[in-house]
Amino acid sequence: MHDDLKTHQAQTSGPLAELAIDPAVLLAPLAGITDLPFRRVVASFGAGLVVSEMVASQEMVQAKPSMRAKARAELGLGEARTAVQLAGRDAYWMAEAARMAVGNGAEIIDINMGCPAKKVVGGMSGSALMREPDHALRLIEAVVRAVAVPVTLKTRLGWDDDCLNAAALAQRAAGAGVRMVTIHGRTRCQFYKGQADWAAIADVVRACPVPVIANGDITSVAAARMALAQSGAAGVMIGRGAQGRPWLLAQVAAELFGTPAPKVPVGADLVALVSAHYEAILSFYGRDLGVKTARKHLGWYIDAAGGAVALRQKLQTATDPAEVLRLLPDALSPLPDVERAA
Repeated sequence: MHDDLKTHQAQTSGPLAELAIDPAVLLAPLAGITDLPFRRVVASFGAGLVVSEMVASQEMVQAKPSMRAKARAELGLGEARTAVQLAGRDAYWMAEAARMAVGNGAEIIDINMGCPAKKVVGGMSGSALMREPDHALRLIEAVVRAVAVPVTLKTRLGWDDDCLNAAALAQRAAGAGVRMVTIHGRTRCQFYKGQADWAAIADVVRACPVPVIANGDITSVAAARMALAQSGAAGVMIGRGAQGRPWLLAQVAAELFGTPAPKVPVGADLVALVSAHYEAILSFYGRDLGVKTARKHLGWYIDAAGGAVALRQKLQTATDPAEVLRLLPDALSPLPDVERAA
């Protein structure tokens, strides 16, 4: 790592601490995955910050009272070390949604300008705003003016290889009052293909006077260490790497920032963790939707544990929660490679 990037990391540790983000290992927002039950499991091991699933600002404000109550529950408003991520392209609705979230207990507002999904980009939100930096700045200014809590920004390297404007946008966002910027090391047009370019994030680090967090393909301690070395970022944000391994953030924090190492659950401890997560999902969504929602998480836990494919399939088609809980001990037992593939 270049000396100037090392210096920048040292300088940015203070502002991150001011944001109560310590350690500098964050959980990324993932639609349909990082719901409140999952965020709570990750937070129980130790994470500097967890970020809610993205919420559309106008829909949040205009929702009926019953839907607003549901949104408050889903966003985990008032929970410690949680940011609420907002998306939109209208300054009025973005500001109103931010006020509403903070009024209900949100401690940090994160602005999404990085989502590559066609539905979001088609509405000229998410990463589409990288093609309109002046308009993007107006949205940022509106949100910063609307609330007293810290406002952060998540975006990508640019729209495509001909529009790599993350450094300029981050610099302007910081000037408008944004306190931290997270950069996914791909362009919008890459979606999630190829390899995240952590070295390209270094340009943003040099240009931006507030802490920069590196995101994209950080699925292990080694990857996190390399992402920091190549980018000079103040910390890392982990998404898909935490699927089935909610303790990964705490492992990364222990190795990179010297926090206490988590006790990685195995055997009966792992069964207890997954069972508790499963029951929390059922409680949160209700039995019918909860059974379906939990299936992907069960699959990831089994994959991470090296369990049997046959039991994985049985668990993911079971409709009786009691049957799922009965099968978990065997499903989470690691098997030799030959048996696992049988």
